[in-house]
Amino acid sequence: MESSFWKARWEANQIGFHEAAVHPMLLAHGARLGNAGTVFVPLCGKSHDMAWLVAQGLAVTGIELSDIAVRAFFAEHGLPAQHTRLDGHDEYRAPGYRLLCGDFFALSRDTLGAFNAIYDRAALIALPPAMRRDYAATMSVLAAPATRMLLVTVEYDTSVLSPPPFAVSAEEVSSLYGDSWDIEDLGTRAADVKGQAGTEQAFWLTRR
Repeated sequence: MESSFWKARWEANQIGFHEAAVHPMLLAHGARLGNAGTVFVPLCGKSHDMAWLVAQGLAVTGIELSDIAVRAFFAEHGLPAQHTRLDGHDEYRAPGYRLLCGDFFALSRDTLGAFNAIYDRAALIALPPAMRRDYAATMSVLAAPATRMLLVTVEYDTSVLSPPPFAVSAEEVSSLYGDSWDIEDLGTRAADVKGQAGTEQAFWLTRR
């Protein structure tokens, strides 16, 4: 999906992908993040998951295309945010949070800063196949050795539903990340995907 697609969805408030509560896979496996320090949340939207992470004593650095989503997150959580420009990105800061508004693929390590873990619930599955490969390669460049990632994917009957979200199998996760990351399958759960039955699968990845 081009960036204009997601910006248009936020502008039209067509955000059915936004979860109304903290994601069950994060509640089930988030303790693994432990004392990770800073957690990077790609394509973060205005996810309640970020507030949950901060409530656990972690710091969140996020990246999001739409400034509508970023500003809505701070407004809905009653957080005054300081806004500056940084390397072509808008940067919003509040205690515990540093959210960048801009293109994930334009990020550098210097712009993003240090992080110890990644939480990806909605980024990989938001991208079509070719972009997923570029995304995983970029993430592997941004992540330092020993960085940990909690990744959540989704699968469903693709003859019934059209993306997004995109169905991503365990085999594809291995193909995308297996060369640079150790991968542990944390299991699956039944999930509603756009009103149809599907499954979500969680993975724990460690950058070699």
